[in-house]
Amino acid sequence: MAFWTQNTSTEPKRNFRFQVSMTGLNDGDKGGSAGKASQQVLWWAKKVTKPNFTIAEGKHVYLGHTFYYPGKVEWQEISMTLVDPVSPNATAIFLDMVAKSGYIIPKKPGDGVSSATLGKGSFADSSKGIGQVVITQLNHEGDTVEEWKLHGAFFKSLKFGDLDYENDDLSNIEVGLRYDWAECTTGATFFGLGES
Repeated sequence: MAFWTQNTSTEPKRNFRFQVSMTGLNDGDKGGSAGKASQQVLWWAKKVTKPNFTIAEGKHVYLGHTFYYPGKVEWQEISMTLVDPVSPNATAIFLDMVAKSGYIIPKKPGDGVSSATLGKGSFADSSKGIGQVVITQLNHEGDTVEEWKLHGAFFKSLKFGDLDYENDDLSNIEVGLRYDWAECTTGATFFGLGES
C-alpha cells in the first residue's frame, strides 16, 4: 500500500474542508430586519461533529457462557460551533426558527398560556424551521467527497456565548442538534440506515 506522498492521486480527507447547510435558510428573510438569509450554506459554521451512532446490545447467559447480540441503533446528538455575524444575524435567524416551530415567549406576567407548542414537523419544515441539514466534506478542488443528510433534525440546545471585556475572540453560537437518522453518500456509494 502506497503512502500519501507516493501517490499524487490519493489524498486524505481534511477536517477543515467542509460545509453545513440547512434548507430552512432558503426561504427569504428569517432574521427580520437583521438581514436576509437567502443562502442555505452556513458560511459562518466553524466546527461541526459528524453524525455517529451506538448499537445497543442484548445479553443471554446459557450454561456458564455469555452471548451478546446487537440491538437498537441510536444516533447521537451532534454539535456545531458558529460565528455570530452581524449580517446575517445568526442569533435572530435561529430564534426565528424556534418561534416559527411553535415556541411562544410570554410578553408579560399574567399573559395567558398559549396552546401552541414546539413541533418536530415544524422544525423539519423548511418554511418554518431547520429543514434538511446537510454536512458536506470537500476535497482540495471543492468537490464533494462525503455528504451526510440528517433526518428529523431539531435544535436540542442553543448557547449564545459569553461576553467578556478581556476577550477579543469572535462571538460564537453553540448548537446542539438531535435527529432520527442520517444518510451518508461517499462518491457514488450510498450508506443509509433507515428509510431514504
